[in-house]
Parts: sequence; C-alpha cells; structure tokens
Amino acid sequence: MWNYLWPVLVVIGANTFYNIAAKSTPQNVNSFASLVVTYLVAAFLAMVLFFITSPNKNLMSEFSKINWTSIVFGIAIVALEFGYINLYRAGWKVSVGSLVTNIGLACVLLIVGVLLYKEVISLRQMIGMAICAVGLILISK
Repeated sequence: MWNYLWPVLVVIGANTFYNIAAKSTPQNVNSFASLVVTYLVAAFLAMVLFFITSPNKNLMSEFSKINWTSIVFGIAIVALEFGYINLYRAGWKVSVGSLVTNIGLACVLLIVGVLLYKEVISLRQMIGMAICAVGLILISK
C-alpha cells in the first residue's frame, strides 16, 4: 500500500510548493528568466540525485537510452510553468486557478486515455466528468 501512496503524497506536496512559487514569482521579472534559474536548479538537483541513486553512475550511458519523450516532457514543463505564472499574474486565486486547471486536465486525460491507450471510460467516470463540468461552471460564476 505504501508503494502506491507515497508517489501521490510527493506529487501533492511538490504541487503545493509549485503553485505557491508560481503565484509568488515577481510580476516585474521576465517569466523565462525566472524559468532559466528554475531549470538550472532542477538540472543540478536531478544530476545529484542521479549520482546518489544510480548503481552504475554512467550518465552518458543513460543519455543514450533517452528518446523523444524527454524532449516533449521538457517542452511541456516549460509551457506548463509559463502558463501557471501567467495564470496567477492574470489574477487567478491560487485556490481556484489550480482547481480549474486540474479539473480540466482530468477531463482531457480521460479522453486521451480512451483515444491513445484504449482505456475504457465507465459510467461512473462519465458522471464524474459531468460533475466536474458543473463544478467548473459554478466556480466561474
């Protein structure tokens, strides 16, 4: 059970600090300058953690195994962070902006799961999507 739960707790904890940092990014700094510092810190931390956790410590060998997903992941993360910084700069409350984006994401990923991964949407999930849509309408009023 712990192996199933701890990643969820990490995501929730990290996402909490992520949204606080995005909301607290100074208005007068260029978003991409801020993201350069963000990614330098992230790259350094990822490299340190690689050497701590990898039994073979051969970073170049691991780089040779990388495919297109790392590039798309990088593009998606920059777009995500740029979007969140500007979401909060536009005046969204941290409690509402994150909720709206995550509800929208959950609905889109249900559809992606069906189209790309041949997952089956249950009646319960369809009802959940409808409730999410109603929730989005209620939140936006």
